[in-house]
Amino acid sequence: MFGTYRPSTEEKGIPIALIGPEPMIPVMLQAMKSFPSFVPVTGAYANLEEAVQRTRDLMDRVEVILYSGPLPYQVCHDRLQLRVPAHFVPLNGSGLYRSLFRAERMGRLGAMSVDTLTRQPFVKTFRELGQSLPELTFYAGRDPVDAEAMVRFHAEQYAQGDTAIALTALRSVSLKLSQLGVPNEWVLPTEQDIIVALERALLSTESRRSKESQIVVGLIDVDGFRKAADLRKSEHDVQRLKLDIHRMMLEYAETLEGHLTPLGGDEFLFVTTRGTFERHTGGYKYIPLAKMAQDTFTLSLSIGIGFGRSAHEAGSHARMALRRAKDAGGSISFIVREDESVIGPLEMAEPLSAGLSLLDAALIRKAEEAGLTQTYMSRVVAQLTRTGKTDYNVHELASVLGVTVRSTHRLLTQWMDVGLVKVAGEERGRAKGRPKQIYRFSFLDDLLRR
Repeated sequence: MFGTYRPSTEEKGIPIALIGPEPMIPVMLQAMKSFPSFVPVTGAYANLEEAVQRTRDLMDRVEVILYSGPLPYQVCHDRLQLRVPAHFVPLNGSGLYRSLFRAERMGRLGAMSVDTLTRQPFVKTFRELGQSLPELTFYAGRDPVDAEAMVRFHAEQYAQGDTAIALTALRSVSLKLSQLGVPNEWVLPTEQDIIVALERALLSTESRRSKESQIVVGLIDVDGFRKAADLRKSEHDVQRLKLDIHRMMLEYAETLEGHLTPLGGDEFLFVTTRGTFERHTGGYKYIPLAKMAQDTFTLSLSIGIGFGRSAHEAGSHARMALRRAKDAGGSISFIVREDESVIGPLEMAEPLSAGLSLLDAALIRKAEEAGLTQTYMSRVVAQLTRTGKTDYNVHELASVLGVTVRSTHRLLTQWMDVGLVKVAGEERGRAKGRPKQIYRFSFLDDLLRR
């Protein structure tokens, strides 16, 4: 039984209320694993009246509220004076796909009665499936959240033989229809839908806005540098190795929009902001620099990251984190937060998105030769699989890649030279000036059509 979860006083983070039907709470908590900044407070409900009560109980204990769907959000918004930002998980095509698949397996992919959803996602989904749109009858009651009226609507449509199945966004409606023997599907959002809604919720919090610019200090120690230097044939080769490592560190700091300082010997210090660091590491999950060092120089890295309320505190925590990494044997990374709690160990290589495996191996080699590394490619493919987006202006692309606009211009020139990217058009903003060019990853068009 999922009730209300109350975080302990030792836990640090942005408190968020997750309000939804009991079966949705584990799904929402699973999606929360991608957001280490959040501390969830859960409020499960059996009906919309309970959703109002859960909101009333939790509202003053959190910075933001996320509802599992539009109906509980609408009810609570209408009946309560919400004192914190509130968001809901939209019902769109991805959740609809699952319900239609289940309906087809039941042999009931025919005429449907529908509540809450609009006609548009059905049109789009059936067009993508290459099938004709079935007959749809939408609930048009005066009260859009009257569960009893919705049950009567679906039951009457089915009893008259007008529909083969009911699609509803309310679990209470689904349960009642099942009791009445009316075939139905409860349309649920997918985990990816929840992640997108959580991103919006995170950006709306006061803590997030303040933490975006918080200083982050990182210390990087090159493991086994002395041994690697001893294998070089001359002092000239050793100095070249040092320069190459320094160049790699500078490029990494540039992707973080940060500042790099060599500390002498085998150690480097970088300073960036928390928002940039979080985006670049996928929510404090991986440090792609380590794989670059391993692939290029056969060297491992020990990395310590420090968060703090001041630069001095962040630097002290970075040293603590690095000491912990070295004590663990090196080739590992830890983060020490403001309260000296520890995140880690982090993955020392960025996992590729599933979509990257769909690309031809020869294409991947061609892209890497042009500077479109697997790290960059995986981010673009992840964005494609999530949003279907292949066209970007330079500022949008810089955000996806996690690099500066200046670096993005340089990379685009390289990619255009080998035909990986082309200019797809222009867009003109509200401000006066030259229109922005739109760039298209042409090799992703085929992937999108698969």
